[in-house]
Amino acid sequence: MKSFVKYQKYCDFPIENLPYGVFSTESHHTPRIGVAIGDLILNLNEVAHLFNGPVLKGNQDVFRESTLNKFMALGHQAWKEARETITILLSENEPILQNNGDLRSRAFTPQSEATMHLPARIGDYTDFYSSIHHATNVGIMFRDKNNALLPNWKYLPVGYHGRASSVVISGTPIHRPNGQTLVVDGAPPVFGPCKLMDFELEMAFFVGGSNNLGEPINVRNAHEHIFGFVLMNDWSARDIQKWEYVPLGPFTAKNLGTTISPWVVTTFALEPFVTDNYPQDPEPFPYLKHTDNFNFDISLQVDIKPKGSKVSTTVCRSNFKHLYWTPKQQLAHHTITGCNVNPGDLMASGTISGDASDSFGSMLELSWKGTQPLKLSDGSQRKFLQDGDTVIIKGVCQGDDFNVGFGECRGELLPARQLTF
Repeated sequence: MKSFVKYQKYCDFPIENLPYGVFSTESHHTPRIGVAIGDLILNLNEVAHLFNGPVLKGNQDVFRESTLNKFMALGHQAWKEARETITILLSENEPILQNNGDLRSRAFTPQSEATMHLPARIGDYTDFYSSIHHATNVGIMFRDKNNALLPNWKYLPVGYHGRASSVVISGTPIHRPNGQTLVVDGAPPVFGPCKLMDFELEMAFFVGGSNNLGEPINVRNAHEHIFGFVLMNDWSARDIQKWEYVPLGPFTAKNLGTTISPWVVTTFALEPFVTDNYPQDPEPFPYLKHTDNFNFDISLQVDIKPKGSKVSTTVCRSNFKHLYWTPKQQLAHHTITGCNVNPGDLMASGTISGDASDSFGSMLELSWKGTQPLKLSDGSQRKFLQDGDTVIIKGVCQGDDFNVGFGECRGELLPARQLTF
């Protein structure tokens, strides 16, 4: 299908994509919901009255909200109906928006004039550890090659609850954290700025709908609770993490900030790019088994741009399909105890590493714990991130005649704050 909105053939946001986001402008400071199409944003507040399907006709106000939570809460059928309506409104054969000059002028905003906001109020944030290559690499570094994976890893999607309050939108700078680190084994720890600052290439999905406390989500229909996906940088202070993570896992090494991209790409847009689930051995428990493929061919890339440099260097090329545990399995395991999830909850994949050295999704792996520095295009080297570095994550599904892109997940690392006590 073609749109009356003109855009480059292989842009991130063709009519086949239609991701949701929340934006404001200088002339209209209140955040509102929009859909990306080419270089423009379709303001759903201005066209809310045109959603006249059986599910949305009585729920048009969800498009007049300042976050996506209420729309996410309506569930899978509402999301499907909304996509069908937006596709028709933007198609070249539909006059209702195309031929209404006044409505078009109010309904479209150039992306270049918009300030993007978090798409939803994130009540809870969970980070999984679902890449077998990443888990194996870390296990080899800190244990040994023969015991790289812990005994539970192939039986369940390992994860931990993160800090929702420090999830930020792309473009938000992140300060190098202060904390405790162990400089010399056997000696007392020291306090000061993190010296081993890292990125983690991840993706995450937003939960839609909900389940009651005590009622797990069945893995077979878990996709109906997955609204859409974003890119993620899970900033990580490796030296702080090494000292604090035993026995309860990441804490202050991870809660300093987590960056996500602003546009939520729906599962409907990803359907043409579905690929085989990663082979799992041993066979998962029944509550984790699903026969449909829910894995996607999403090419991922990480660039580092040093402060003052005019060029960036691609340091990683990976793919979402490398994940061992699927998002459906992650959500089913998360709720198997009866844990209730809510619209707008965020579930992250964990670092997405491939099996090749240039596909590793963190500096910890790319530099192999600092022993193999990376050379950047400006001639400098990196074992870990330096102050002023900007990390840029991109993601795209490459079709025959179109792309479905995620835009950018970008953040600059600022120096640690000077603290006094």
